[in-house]
Amino acid sequence: MDKKIAILGSGAIGSSVGADLTEAEFDVTIFDQWPEHVETMRTQGLHIEMTDGDLKIPVRAHHLCELASVKMEFDIALIIVKSYDTRWMAELIKPYLKSGGVVVGMQNSMNDDAIASIIGRERTIGCVVELSGEIFTPGRVQRDTTRKGTWFAVGELDGSFTPRLEEIRSLLSNVGVTEITNNIYGAKWTKLIANTMTMGPFGSFGLTNWEAMKLPGMFEISVSLGKESMAVGAALEYRMEPIFGLSEKEFSGSSDEVLVTAMKTLMKHVGSKSTTAPIHDHIKGRKSETEFINGLVSRKGKELSVPTPFNDAVAELARQIDSGELKMDVSNFDLLKARLAEKE
Repeated sequence: MDKKIAILGSGAIGSSVGADLTEAEFDVTIFDQWPEHVETMRTQGLHIEMTDGDLKIPVRAHHLCELASVKMEFDIALIIVKSYDTRWMAELIKPYLKSGGVVVGMQNSMNDDAIASIIGRERTIGCVVELSGEIFTPGRVQRDTTRKGTWFAVGELDGSFTPRLEEIRSLLSNVGVTEITNNIYGAKWTKLIANTMTMGPFGSFGLTNWEAMKLPGMFEISVSLGKESMAVGAALEYRMEPIFGLSEKEFSGSSDEVLVTAMKTLMKHVGSKSTTAPIHDHIKGRKSETEFINGLVSRKGKELSVPTPFNDAVAELARQIDSGELKMDVSNFDLLKARLAEKE
C-alpha cells in the first residue's frame, strides 16, 4: 500500500497502532496534543512494552499545531482520541484529506455519525477496537493485549463490502486480528455493551479489572448494566454480533450467557493486571469518556423510554468524579450499591 496515513491521537492505542504500522513499513505520520510525548517520539521513537516482547522503533511525529505547516495530504486518517474530542479532530483533519481519502474512527462509543457529518458518510469507515494499554511516560507504552490478542472489526456505514474496506482490514492486520463486518453499528454497540459492564463502573473504583470483578455483588451489577444496554440497543434496532474474535457458536445462548461471554472474553484478553481507561484518565487529572459509554445508554434510554437505572447510577458517579465532587476510590462501590438500592 503506497498511501500516506495519519494517526490522530497517540495515547496507548494510537501509539501501539503507529508503532506496528511503522514497523510494517507504511508511510505513517503521528499527530498528538501532548507536547512531551511528541518531543520524545521525535528524539527517541516509541517503546511499546508487551507481555510477549518489546518494540522500540523510530517514528515520524508532529504536534497537532504543526498539521498545517507539514504540508501533507493523507489517504487514510485514523482517529484514535477520546470520544469527546471526535468532532474537532474530524474538522481538523478534513482539509488535509485527499479527495478520495477516508477516515477510520478507532474509538469506543458510537462516533461514526459525528465523523460522517463532518467528513461525509462516503468517506467514513467504522472500526471496533479491542486493544488495551496504558501510557504515563512520554514515548513509552505498556500494551496489555498481544498482537494475537488484539482484535478489530471494520465496516462501511451502509453495510457494503468495498475494496477500500479490504484495504483497511489488510492495514490493521499488522496490529491485530482484523475482520470485516456488514453490521458495524451493531458490532460497535455490542462492544459498548461490554464497556458499560466494565469500563464505566470499574473506572470509579481505582482497582484492576479483576480486583473490581471480585467485589461482592459486582458480577450481578455488571450483568444488569449489560441487560439495560442490550435493551437500549434493541430499541435502536441494532443487531448484536460476535466480537473479540468469538464465533457464532461461542456467542450463542441466552442474553445473560452472551453478556457474560463478552465480558469474560474482554477481561481475559486485557490481562489480570490491567486497569480500565477511566482510571488512567483520573490519574492524569482529566475527564473520562464514561458519558459516552454508560452516559450514552442512559441518554438513549430516556429518549426511547427504556429504563436504565444501573447505567444512570454509574454515569452520575462518573460525572461527580470528573467534576471533583468525588474521588476515585473503592468506597465508591458502596456508594453505587446504595444508589441502586434507592432506585429499587
